[in-house]
Amino acid sequence: MIKEIANHRSVRRYKPDAIPQSVMDEIIRAASRASTVGNMQLYSIVVSTSREVLDSLAPLHFNQPAAATAPAILTFCADTHRFSRWCELRGAEPGYDNFCWFMNGVTDALLASQNAVLEAEAHGLGICYLGTTLYNAGEIAEILNLPVGVMPVMAVSVGYPEAMPTLTDRLPLDAIVHYDTYHDYSDADIDRLWSEREASEETLRLLEENQLPNLARIFTERRYVKNDNIHFSRKYFEEMKKQGFFNQ
Repeated sequence: MIKEIANHRSVRRYKPDAIPQSVMDEIIRAASRASTVGNMQLYSIVVSTSREVLDSLAPLHFNQPAAATAPAILTFCADTHRFSRWCELRGAEPGYDNFCWFMNGVTDALLASQNAVLEAEAHGLGICYLGTTLYNAGEIAEILNLPVGVMPVMAVSVGYPEAMPTLTDRLPLDAIVHYDTYHDYSDADIDRLWSEREASEETLRLLEENQLPNLARIFTERRYVKNDNIHFSRKYFEEMKKQGFFNQ
């Protein structure tokens, strides 16, 4: 494996040091070489480095240290706007204001983000994917002045790590791989696949802190609660409609 893949970890606090423009250029260039649907590059990257914009974005990412201390936040957006404008200027009628092409834009944006992350880590930088992008996409779109046809998909904070965290665990490979067809999991499979994680020191610490009997309930009752999931899903869906992805 490329060492940046094998050694990846999420960095949640950064030094205040600015990222040199030459390094940022390399990160963006790497992103641009990602695979893309039809070579259409249905994404845009908004690179935020000014303190004013970063301070505006941080509350939308719940002021988590990964956002609040970062010298740069890269917001990856599904973007059918640019390609549609090109079509219109050439007398071609675009048909990309729909859910299918939103998903193609999401795919392009996330592939580009992973290239950017690997390049950043190769330069000694740390990164953290900010899932909160989905929670406040409308407000982020307003701050970043995104036109119709452009939708925030994922933001990545980038900076020099204040400290390098340890590697996080992963499920065994047979938890995620299915050959030829999907093979569903027995109860025994589930128990086996999660056994190491459930017995880890980190899990035991979390159980004590949260006063809950198992790790699954920490996810469902503390981290990603059903009512919140429904609320933010509806909110994101409404922003998708506002940004023109359900016109057809």
